[in-house]
Amino acid sequence: MHSMPVKISGTGRFLPEKILTNQDFEALVSTTDQWIRERTGITQRHIAGEGESTATMAAEASRNALADAGLKPTEIDMIIVATITPECFFPSTACFVQDSIGANSVPSFDISAACSGYIYALLLGAQFLQNEQYRHVLIIGSETMSRITDYQDRSSCILFGDGAGAVVLSASKDPTGPCIIHSKMHASGANSTMLWVPAGGSRLPTSEMTVRERLHYIKMQGREVYKVAVKKNIEVIERTLAEAGVSPEELAVVIPHQSNLRIIDSAREKLGLPKEKMFTNIQNCGNTSAASIAMGLDECRKTGRLTAGDIVLMVAFGAGWTWASALIRM
Repeated sequence: MHSMPVKISGTGRFLPEKILTNQDFEALVSTTDQWIRERTGITQRHIAGEGESTATMAAEASRNALADAGLKPTEIDMIIVATITPECFFPSTACFVQDSIGANSVPSFDISAACSGYIYALLLGAQFLQNEQYRHVLIIGSETMSRITDYQDRSSCILFGDGAGAVVLSASKDPTGPCIIHSKMHASGANSTMLWVPAGGSRLPTSEMTVRERLHYIKMQGREVYKVAVKKNIEVIERTLAEAGVSPEELAVVIPHQSNLRIIDSAREKLGLPKEKMFTNIQNCGNTSAASIAMGLDECRKTGRLTAGDIVLMVAFGAGWTWASALIRM
């Protein structure tokens, strides 16, 4: 694809105060802190409390991003929320966010692409900015994964946390300035039931049986997901850089979806990148699905790991299967 002259005007994130540590899990299921650390790299995760939801966290992250961009909510032209844990079936989570932050009657909608959702939303928003009708698009990744996590399943319950990240993406007319240099989006539904929530939709409506069988929680074939994730992460990174003509040495930082530290380390070693160029916060946040990269981008900007002119690569793999990348000049 050709590069798109858009810029990241502001970023923000929100994490609930409540924290669930590995030691807390020792009292819930048959596991240990050492076992969790060795297999996932996670030490703790944030959990939404009473009164907190996907929409409330998204709104808080959005307010932070708008403040960072120096914009009023009324200056936003569109809101896109990436989530697999929506406020409800309908209306969209984005509509709740729009009302909460006071963004008037701008178009607002959700997309569902699991852990790749934020990149999907970012690239979709960038397309809307290519015409002069839109100036600023608010892109949000927000998840309350704790609400669909089965805390009786020791293999998966240790993975997930809650949080939200937001980005204000703005139009730019400078062809040599900030831009999306290159991007890729993919999906393959052949193995969609390896990582899913089986019940609650039209395929398997809610019933006494689905509740009894705990089918409204995440079901995951961990080993199979791990193998595919490692392969697809490395593949999409290598293809993106090759097609864009960018070397790993030119990257300021890579922000991968925070799924598993071993998956992230495998990609880093394959690329030959030093640890400081591969962003991770999974240790403290767990897997926050569509929120993870958005939160990571905000953290990198706020801590000085990314500045104007830097090149950042964002990459994700998730349920669906979906996988995507975005190579951006800040």
